[in-house]
Amino acid sequence: MHSVVAFTDTYLPTVNGVTYTVQSWRERWLARGGRMDVVYPDADDYDPADGEYPIRSLPFPFYDGFRFGLPRVPRAVRDVDIVHAHTPFALGLGGLRLARREDLPFVVSYHTPSSEYASYLTSRERIESGIERLSESYERWFLGHAAAVVVPSEATRDDLQSRVGDDVSIRVVPNGVDIERFRPVDTDAFRERHDLTDAETLVGYTGRHGYEKCLSDIIDAADGLDATVVFGGDGPAREQLEARTRARGVDARFLGFLDREELPAFYSSLDAFLFPSPVETQGLVALEANACGTPVVGVDGGALSDTIEEGVTGYHYDLGDIDGFTAAIERTLSEVEALERRCLDRRESMSVEHAVDRLAEVYDAVRR
Repeated sequence: MHSVVAFTDTYLPTVNGVTYTVQSWRERWLARGGRMDVVYPDADDYDPADGEYPIRSLPFPFYDGFRFGLPRVPRAVRDVDIVHAHTPFALGLGGLRLARREDLPFVVSYHTPSSEYASYLTSRERIESGIERLSESYERWFLGHAAAVVVPSEATRDDLQSRVGDDVSIRVVPNGVDIERFRPVDTDAFRERHDLTDAETLVGYTGRHGYEKCLSDIIDAADGLDATVVFGGDGPAREQLEARTRARGVDARFLGFLDREELPAFYSSLDAFLFPSPVETQGLVALEANACGTPVVGVDGGALSDTIEEGVTGYHYDLGDIDGFTAAIERTLSEVEALERRCLDRRESMSVEHAVDRLAEVYDAVRR
């Protein structure tokens, strides 16, 4: 097994899709007898385990929970075969520096288009457009140094390839779901703890409440449905969502941040998971919901066009088509038992173990 060092700008105790992927891949890689060190921004409330190396960092004022680590390489990181960057930014540059210094294969995971962060830096359209162009140019430069770029879906591969050209080798490796954790579970305790026992039909979403995710479309689509909308998570758009809920008179409950241990019960409580975000590179929460037997209604855009199998694990609607969103929710609710069975039939194919098999193939290829 190869010895790998991963550089990431987000890691424990922060919980998000990138952290989950890095942690779950590392656990499986170690279990297979390999080595995967992690270099990440330090945090006061997390004690590193063996092979985890915190780098001095500063809070990033434009993005809550994100810390800006210095692009350094810890002295303890040595004798590695492959450098794997999960970010094009600060610590990703540290990984690139190590790879070039030691003449090592450099692999990059493409989790989020860097241009999407422009909206966190300014609200002025002209400045935002300028930042986006600079971000895309920088992204092409950074990815151009990679022996392989790893993306979580075919849709993301096709989009990225069209922007960076054929000289960049792009490989699809799904992030994968821990199917031992994410499975159908009893929901009585969860529903009672969050005052949901009075709701007969539940639809909802969990994750970051970002403006780019179009979550207000959920409120608009649910207006008039005989269902309760449940939001897990938090973020800058939450206040706007709550105000829209009051204005529409929609029965919506905001649960706030949920511990990861609660997520299987959250997904299992839902009759349909609603996902209007057009900016996902895979949409890991959609796969987590499916692994719990919950179908997904999502926008036909970005990676969700592939992540959701039409009529099998859920249904799509066109971006901005609120009536179409409502119709897709209604259809899903009318077929929920059949969709649930089809979701569960696909659990094995979405597992982390399957993802790490694909990751190992990428590592083997760049080491040849």
